Order: sequence, then C-alpha cells, then structure tokens
Amino acid sequence: MKQVLAVTWMNLRSLPSRYLTSLVVVVGIALVVGVLVALQSMGKGFEYTLKGTGSESRALMLSAGVTAELSSYIDPGMVALLRELPGIQRDAAGKPVASAELLVITELKRGGDDVNVALRGVEPAGLTMRPEVHLAEGRLFKPGLREVIAGRAATRQFSGVTLGATLEFRNSQWTVVGIFDSKGDAHESELWTDADTARSAFGRPGASAVLAQLDGSKPPADSLKALQDTVKADPRFQVDVLGERAYYNEQSQGVTDNIKFISAFITAIMAIGAVFGALNTMYSAVAARQIEIATLRAIGFSGLPVMISVLVESVSLALIGGLIGAGAAYLACDGLTTATLGANFTQVAFSFAVTPDLVERGLAWALAIGLLGGFFPALKAIWQPVAAALRGA
Repeated sequence: MKQVLAVTWMNLRSLPSRYLTSLVVVVGIALVVGVLVALQSMGKGFEYTLKGTGSESRALMLSAGVTAELSSYIDPGMVALLRELPGIQRDAAGKPVASAELLVITELKRGGDDVNVALRGVEPAGLTMRPEVHLAEGRLFKPGLREVIAGRAATRQFSGVTLGATLEFRNSQWTVVGIFDSKGDAHESELWTDADTARSAFGRPGASAVLAQLDGSKPPADSLKALQDTVKADPRFQVDVLGERAYYNEQSQGVTDNIKFISAFITAIMAIGAVFGALNTMYSAVAARQIEIATLRAIGFSGLPVMISVLVESVSLALIGGLIGAGAAYLACDGLTTATLGANFTQVAFSFAVTPDLVERGLAWALAIGLLGGFFPALKAIWQPVAAALRGA
C-alpha cells in the first residue's frame, strides 16, 4: 500500500507538466457526460411532466382498445350510463362527480409555424374535481360562448396566447378569458373551454373520455378495481377504465424510451472517441515516464503499484471531465423549457430536469471510460522489460 500511495502521488504531482495531453481526456469525457446528461434530462423532464398529471383518486374511461384520449369516442347514450356506475363519488346533491370531456386538436402559431395544440372541453365537475388546477389570471369561460382558458405553459409556447387575445380556429374566433396553472403538468399545455361549446363547434356530440372521481369510502385502488369489474361484467360497456395517473404514466413511456435510446446511441459513439483519446494520452504518459517507471521497478517496486498508479491517473482525469460535463449540463439545461409531441400528437411543454441519478449515470460513464482508457497503458507499463525501458527502447 505504501508503494501504491508513493507512486500514485508522484504521478499526480507530475500532471501539471503534462496538462495539454491531460486536457484531451478531460475535455473529451466532459463532452460525453455533458451530452448524455443533457439529452437524458430532456426525457426525465418530459416523464416528470406526464407522470405528475392526474390523480390516483380519479378514473378515466376511454373507448375500448385505444391508447390515447384523442383516438377515443364515447357516444352520448353511453356517457349517460357511465356516469351512473357504482364506485363513482356523489356530491351533496346526489349527482355523480364525473366530467364527459372532449379532446380535439387545433392549430396555433409557434415561431411562425403551425403547431398542434389540444383543446379540451370540460364540464363543471371537471374543474371541481381537479384541485391542482387554479385560475391565475382572468376568469373562467362562460357556457355557450366561444371562450377559452389557457394553461400557463401554452402562453409561453404558442404565439398570441395571452389574456384577452382572440384566437382563430375552426373557422371561428375564440377569446382567451383566463390563464390557469396546474403544477406544471401536461394540462398546462392545453386550452380549456366549455364541453357543450366544444361539441357544438366541432360537431362531436359525445365525449373523448369520462373522468370520474372515485368513491372515497374505500382506498383508490379498491374503488378503481370495483369500477373496472363492473364495466367488464356488462357487455354494453365497450370501454376501458384506467387510473388517471396510470394513464399519463403510460403516455410518457414511448417518448422517454425513444429519448433514452437516442441519447445512449449518441453517447456510445462519443464514448468510443473518448476512450481512444484516453488511450492515446495514457500511452503517451507511460512512454514519457518509462525510464522513471523502470527505475522504480529496478529498485524494488512491484508492478502492481505502477499499474494502479496509471489507472488512478486515468480515472482521476475522467472524473474531473465527468464533473465538468455534468456541471455544464446542469447550468445549461436544468429548468430549460421546451415542447415536443405527446401521444396525442399535440405539443406538450415541459422543463429539462437534471437529477442526481442522471449525474451519477454520467459519472459512471466517465469512470468506465477512464478505466478502459488506462487499463492497456497500465499493462504496458508493467510488461515492458526493465532493461529495455532503462535504455529508452
């Protein structure tokens, strides 16, 4: 151990004299880690946005076999039957707390281009059962009028979506009468209006989905299971009943998986280049110090301390690069707001999230590159015959 510490300390003290070659490793690995953390923070932010949407105490009923609200349609007669299912909470007047909602796509401007935005028609119960949604500015839309309230993220992502603005879609004009916050979830990228007004404007008398508050007398999971069993037992109901939170979790999976694959592919290509850079640097370091290493071995130092010292140097440079890359990604990306297509082919605004687990993943990549880049030069340092090394051969 004394030999290991002595040789390692001697190697590290000589780094300033080799700073240019050392920078090759640091910069290369910093780029690898920075790109990895930045790309995966995009997927993490999107995942947080969708997984933070909804509640375990609410159920979402969609037409059977569909994977997204936009593809679902429930006719008015079926909506009336679904509202009366047991397991749905009742208000003080004995009415079911359920909202038959219509989700349609319309277009708005962003940066001069037309982009899809979700317009959601909600019933009064849809507002009361979502305590996370609150009006930040203006007022609520009035039934029968072409008025909308816009999510906070929609006002940042789409041109002209401001309080009092007039939006044109579906060959008509709609007025933005309010701005709402929803704790940064996916609903903040939407426009909301009265459900009946949306049905009339878009010629769809039914609903995309029925959102229902689960009976609070039992745990949410039990209430959801009872509701699902009731629907499955009655052949009239060609619908799927999902937990609202579970539905949005599933919606995030495809996009986050794609982002993870792309980031891993790009990072792997860059990592190969970083490994070769580390190999070249460490081979040069070993070559420059071959007489010094041979002298140590000639006076009694074993090969293991020499090998460990080379690996420690390579890993130290790699970890420095990893920390720089992760820090740069955090400063540049954490909290950065952007938008991408969600499962409904509408723009979903979200913020990048550089989390501790992403930093740990980046440093793990740096450690692996450092070990791989230093391993073969370390073997060369102990395999080279002492006599040949002393002659500079």
